[in-house]
Amino acid sequence: MEDKTLRLKILPPNIPKELDKLSLDKAIQPENCFTRGIISNCLIENQTADHVTFKQMIFKNVTFIEVSFKYLDLTDVRFENCDLSNMDLSESVLHKVEMENCKMVGTNMSESALRNVLFDNCNGSYALFRFLDCKQVNFNNSSLCSADFYKAKLIKVGFNNSNLQRTGMSGTKLKGIDLSSCKLDGLGVTANDLDGCIVSPEQVISFSNLLGLIIKS
Repeated sequence: MEDKTLRLKILPPNIPKELDKLSLDKAIQPENCFTRGIISNCLIENQTADHVTFKQMIFKNVTFIEVSFKYLDLTDVRFENCDLSNMDLSESVLHKVEMENCKMVGTNMSESALRNVLFDNCNGSYALFRFLDCKQVNFNNSSLCSADFYKAKLIKVGFNNSNLQRTGMSGTKLKGIDLSSCKLDGLGVTANDLDGCIVSPEQVISFSNLLGLIIKS
C-alpha cells in the first residue's frame, strides 16, 4: 500500500489554456524572456545563453543537444517527454515546475534553487545536483542512479519509489527525509548524513556496516 505521507503537496504550474506556438530555432541571447508559449516536437541544439527566462511555458517532445542555460529562470513551466541530457542548468531558479517522463542523464543543476518542483518518471542518472537548494520537491518513480547530491540542502523533499543506487549524498543532511520506498544499494552517505532519515527495516541491514551494527541471525 502506498504511503501517502511520502508525497508532499507541490504547487502546480500556473499555465494558461491558450498558448502561442513558439520556436527556438534562432540563437537565444542572454537575458531573453519567453512567456505564455508552447514549444513542441523539435530539436534545440548548440545554444548558449545565461540568465534566460521562461514563464508560463510548456515544452513537449523537445530534445536539447549541446545547450547551456546557466542562471536559467523557470516559473510556471512544464516539460513533457523531453530530453535534457547533459544540459548545463547550473545556478538556476525553478519555481512551480513539472518534469514528466523526461530524460536528464548527466544534466547539471548544481547550485540551483528549486521550489515546488515535481520530477515524475524521469531518468536523472548521473545528474549533478551538487549544492542544490530544494524545498517542496518530489522525485516520483524516477531513476537517480549515480546522481550527485553532494552537500545539497533538502527541506520537505520526497523520494518516492525512486532508484538511488550508488547516488552520492555525502554532506547532505537527510533528517526527516523518507527513503523507505527507494532502492538504496551503494548509496553514498556517512552515518552523520543518515541521522534522522526514515528507512525500512530491510534497508537498515544494508546500512549495518556504516552504522557499526552487527546483525545476528
